[in-house]
Amino acid sequence: MFTGIIQAIGTIAALEPKGEDVRLRVQTGKLDLADVQLGDSIAVNGVCLTAVELPGDGFWADVSGETLSRTTFAGLQKGSQANLEKALTPTTRLGGHLVSGHVDGIGEVVSRSSDGRSERFVIRAPAALARYIAEKGSICVDGISLTVNGVNGSEFDLNIVPHTLVETTMSEFKPGTRINLEVDIIARYLERLLLGDNAADKQAGGLGLEKLQEYGFVKN
Repeated sequence: MFTGIIQAIGTIAALEPKGEDVRLRVQTGKLDLADVQLGDSIAVNGVCLTAVELPGDGFWADVSGETLSRTTFAGLQKGSQANLEKALTPTTRLGGHLVSGHVDGIGEVVSRSSDGRSERFVIRAPAALARYIAEKGSICVDGISLTVNGVNGSEFDLNIVPHTLVETTMSEFKPGTRINLEVDIIARYLERLLLGDNAADKQAGGLGLEKLQEYGFVKN
């Protein structure tokens, strides 16, 4: 698990194809690796990876075909920058929100504009994720825990302060940039719980209007 508070910006140092998989080397910059051991988890742009080698200035990780197909990793190149965060511990300050490191979908930056000293971004999420994104709720964007300012259909907007721009890769975001999205894990579990006994039904879909009416969240 992670918090979505980025600890360093790393650099993709190597990409080695291994059949349908890829072995990835990340130079971790200022990230403190003193307490990192083989097998530990490190989030790279919001994707939980396992350190399989520790050469001293970073780590190697194996990236499966499943991860390549469900994240923006297929577009990574040597020299690409990435947001890094070590897995949380029982004594870690939870400054963001609980993040699993399992990407739910790929979003796209629609627009970017100045808003005082901050930058306002409009992001388009996959339609299937729209129901999990709420105004003033939390969302993880390329590993960064952020607060949703507003929602309009499958699009949502974010207000990013200068510190976040400096300490993450968001300074490079522009219209068309593809990004990893992870919705609030609590919303995911809540939807599943509300399905009740129907959760075991292979035909059971997501949480729809009828189910919300049944539980009294929406009046007829």
